[in-house]
Amino acid sequence: MPLTPLDIHNKEFSRRLRGYDEDEVNEFLDQVIKDYEGVIRENKELSNQLLSVQEKLDHFATIEETLSKTIIIAQEAADDVKNNAKKEAQLIVKEAEKNADRIVNEALGKSRKIALEVEELKKQASIYRARFRTLVEAQLELLTQDGWEALESREQEVKDREREMKEIY
Repeated sequence: MPLTPLDIHNKEFSRRLRGYDEDEVNEFLDQVIKDYEGVIRENKELSNQLLSVQEKLDHFATIEETLSKTIIIAQEAADDVKNNAKKEAQLIVKEAEKNADRIVNEALGKSRKIALEVEELKKQASIYRARFRTLVEAQLELLTQDGWEALESREQEVKDREREMKEIY
């Protein structure tokens, strides 16, 4: 068991002849007690400081561990968000490609339909021109025939007879 300042203070030495000077020894012991008390006090202060520093160190170690876990969780969350964003982007791209294919297919279908309609209109226009040409040619043929002249002369004859009839009556 370590010595206490009280143990040093209460220490009694036996007396002998030609021994040490009692006042000198007592003075020295007083100095030792004073220094020993200072060392004990300093030791307690240092122990308290060490305990405080150890508590802070433990606290900071806990904070460090918590931060490390938080960073890991945040990194995992960021990775999840990134992966989800990539998946969503891929889905959007696939959906856009499907829509583009659908739009292209619809446009091709409409284009084919319009091409068929154009072809049909060309056929109808060709038929119409052929019929119209035939009609015009038939009308020209009628105009060039003698039948018109005969009709005109008959018409003139009818008019002449009508005049004669009027004169007679």
